[in-house]
Amino acid sequence: MRRDYDVQRKLVRRYRREEYLATRLLLPAELRPYVLAAVAFMHETDRRIDLGDLSARHEALHSWNGEVKAVLDGAKTEQDTLRALEDTVRRHPQMAERVRDFLDGTPIEAAWHGFESEAELQTYVDCYSMPALMLTACLIGPLPGAEQYEAFERGCRQLIEAMQRTDFLADLPEDLQEGHIGVPRDELMRHGLDVEDLRERPEACVPAMERVVNAQAALADHVLLQARELPALVEPQYRPFLRALIAVQKLRLQAVKAVGGSVLKNGASPAASTTLQILWQEYRAFRKQQR
Repeated sequence: MRRDYDVQRKLVRRYRREEYLATRLLLPAELRPYVLAAVAFMHETDRRIDLGDLSARHEALHSWNGEVKAVLDGAKTEQDTLRALEDTVRRHPQMAERVRDFLDGTPIEAAWHGFESEAELQTYVDCYSMPALMLTACLIGPLPGAEQYEAFERGCRQLIEAMQRTDFLADLPEDLQEGHIGVPRDELMRHGLDVEDLRERPEACVPAMERVVNAQAALADHVLLQARELPALVEPQYRPFLRALIAVQKLRLQAVKAVGGSVLKNGASPAASTTLQILWQEYRAFRKQQR
C-alpha cells in the first residue's frame, strides 16, 4: 500500500501541481495520502474520458466504472490507483457514495460538446463537477447528519460553480481547438457570437467577447462570494486549505477579468508567484495552528 500511495503522490505532483502543493503544505500529514489518492483517481478517470472518439470514450468509461464499482464491492485489482482508492474508502467510508456519484456523472463529461443554455451548464455542475469536488471535500468536511453538513454542501456547490465558470473562461483557446466551449451558446448569441466566429475570426470578436466575459465573470463572482463562509464550517486544521483554495480562485477570476475579451487569444492565469504567496501565507497559519 505504501508503494501504491507513493505512485499516486508522484502522479498528482506531475499533473496537478497546485493541488499537490496545497495538499502537502496545508493539510495534516495523516490525511494527505488519501486526498492525493482521490485526486489521482479523478485524473485517471479524466484521462480515460479524453481518449478516442465518443464511442471509444464511452466504452472505456463503461469498463472503468465497472472495475471501480467491483473494487468498492470487494473485488481484487492489480491497478495501483484503485488499490489506493479502495484503501482510502475503507478508512473513510463516507467516500464510497461520493465515488459512485462521481462515476454516475462521468458519461456527461465524456459526451460534453458545449452547452446550449445556462440550464445545461447547471446540470453539468450538479451531475459532474460537484461530485468530482466532493471526492476530496468529503474527507475534510462534516459527516452526513452533522449540524454543519448541509451548509457545507451548499458552500461546496457554490465554490465549484465559481471554479467551473472561471475554468471555462480561462481555457477558451484550448477548448476552441476542440470545437466547443463552456460558455452557453444562447449567451454567445445574445452578444452576436457563435463558436465558429470565435474560432475563425477571434480578433474581430474581442469587443463582443469582452461583454460575454464580464457577464460570466460577474456570475462567478456572485457564487464565489456566497462560498466565503465555507472554511468556518470545517475543523480548524482544514481551514487554511479551504481559504487558500478560495483565494486562488479569486486570483484566477481576477486574471480572466484583467484580460477581458482577449482571453480568446491566450487564455488567462494568475502569476505563479502570487499563487505561491497565498500558499505560503496559509502554510504559516497552518504551522502556527499545529504548534
